[in-house]
Amino acid sequence: MWTMAKSVLEWTRGGRVFSYKRVTISICLFNLLAAIYVIRSISVFSSYPSDIWHSTDQAKRVEESAVVRRALGPVELFRLAEKLRANTLGKRPELELAQSVKWKLADEILQRLRVLGDGANLTEQREALGLWHAEKLKALKQILPISEEGSSMAAKEAKMLASALESDWVKLLEDIGLWIPSIVKNYEINDRPENATEYEEDTVPGPPLPPECHAEPHTDYDGAAVRWGLTHHKATAADCCRACIDQANDAKLGQTKCNIWVYCPSEFGCYSPDIYEHRYQECWLKQAKKPRLNFKDKYSETYRDSHPTAPVTVPWISGVISS
Repeated sequence: MWTMAKSVLEWTRGGRVFSYKRVTISICLFNLLAAIYVIRSISVFSSYPSDIWHSTDQAKRVEESAVVRRALGPVELFRLAEKLRANTLGKRPELELAQSVKWKLADEILQRLRVLGDGANLTEQREALGLWHAEKLKALKQILPISEEGSSMAAKEAKMLASALESDWVKLLEDIGLWIPSIVKNYEINDRPENATEYEEDTVPGPPLPPECHAEPHTDYDGAAVRWGLTHHKATAADCCRACIDQANDAKLGQTKCNIWVYCPSEFGCYSPDIYEHRYQECWLKQAKKPRLNFKDKYSETYRDSHPTAPVTVPWISGVISS
């Protein structure tokens, strides 16, 4: 290397293009790059997997393993499952009714519901629909043997309608635009001790109510409002009763006098079938010539079926003041 560098220097001595230092650095750099290239080539060559150099043998082994897997697979089971699925889909009846048939059904159902009147509850509507469903299905089954003798469109529609009524009656109602809420069942868990009274009257907060209040727990009396409880709150039921008595004593001639008080003793509020949210400590002052009960003790099961948010027990406490 040194001899080569010396000869280059002697050849260019006249022009003094290179110095000893520059030539030495250039040759070392060239050798370094060459060494890096060789090392890189060896590493890349060694990084290839060995099976590349045996591609023919490897491909043969892959093909043999695929054959073994196919032979061990549950091919017969797959074939039977596919056949069963095809048969099931093939036997599924087509229940898509014509739009005119759906409109006719909707008219019949609406006519049946109109007979009940506007005051019908959800239970009565369900019963009317169930009766219509049974009558319609019975009528269709009676005419099906006659209609099957012909091949008219009416016969096909009757058969499809009978299948729809038997298979998925709720879905058919939804298809014609009628939705009936789900039935909500309320259950009371009786975990009261054996010797306990049915209602714990002493759980009403506040002092004992005086006899003239005629307090009746779990009772809601009707009457014309003398003072709205939404904006009239009292700390205890006794205070509410006292407010009714004071209003009756202070009322002027011709003014309505309170003779019924209704109080909400529950911290969670009290249920009432109106549009308002009745809160804790509401005190309603009412008046009625002949006091009439709204609810007493428990809401009936029929009432709770048509009013899903109603609790089991009437939460109010009320009393009728003697005149």
